[in-house]
Amino acid sequence: MNTCTTLSSALAEPVAATAATARTWLLLEQPGPWGAKALTASHLAPETGHALERAAEGTGVRVALIRRPGRHADFRQPRQRRVFLAHTLPGRSWVRTTRLNDPADLLGLDFTALGRGDHLGFGQSYEEEPLALVCTNGRRDRCCAVYGRPLAAELAAWEVTHLGGHRFSPTMLVLPYGYAYGRLDAHRVKEVLTAAAEGRVVQDGCRGRSAWDRPGQAAELAVRSLTGEERAEVLTVRGTRVLHADGRAWDVDVVPAASQPPRPESCGAALGTPARMEVTGIRTVAAESR
Repeated sequence: MNTCTTLSSALAEPVAATAATARTWLLLEQPGPWGAKALTASHLAPETGHALERAAEGTGVRVALIRRPGRHADFRQPRQRRVFLAHTLPGRSWVRTTRLNDPADLLGLDFTALGRGDHLGFGQSYEEEPLALVCTNGRRDRCCAVYGRPLAAELAAWEVTHLGGHRFSPTMLVLPYGYAYGRLDAHRVKEVLTAAAEGRVVQDGCRGRSAWDRPGQAAELAVRSLTGEERAEVLTVRGTRVLHADGRAWDVDVVPAASQPPRPESCGAALGTPARMEVTGIRTVAAESR
């Protein structure tokens, strides 16, 4: 079966620098079926979904729905929903959680402050283990369901509505650090989660850290590859300059390029040439010139 995932894999399309961009993630539990645009096409009240989208726009906050793996029946009975709030900037990353009865209560949050990394005392600190979220929304792309749901079930991870990059399914986001991964299998996932629990990053299959835009993701991953640095919190990015907590710095040349030959970015889509980030050079920068 030729799917967007099998074609992307056959073409050896790089997964690096393809992560969805978000400094802060707001994840709302919503059981039942999800439509392609799940915030407004699920059993969540559409007016609440629209309002959450508007509130998050331009703030650095990304809102998504989550659910537990298994049957997705929703009998619309009143129930408490689990909510996670996570910030992903290095040195300031955290995860908070709470339960609420009415999702509309989230509209009272200051989304601009959340995007800056101020959790506003939301809920309680979540420190049980790295939070794994696997994209499974088959209404958005069938590959997410075909490849993502079995993985989420095996891991007992949260399912999430959309992480971008359907053609890299199964895809996963790991919080608190915000690194996304693609073309996963259960063995690699366990390696990724073990590393995250130790404050490390596995680069194999890594799509990038969501705190950075795509050029920044490419720059950070290139420096990790060059230096062998695995610690999650010691590298920050400004544009395409990568700064180490020990004072070292690198300027990374990143050039957008079109992927060839054409391929669908998702199942059923027209052929396209998705942008990829090519690293063409890395230069060490003296610490005093930063």
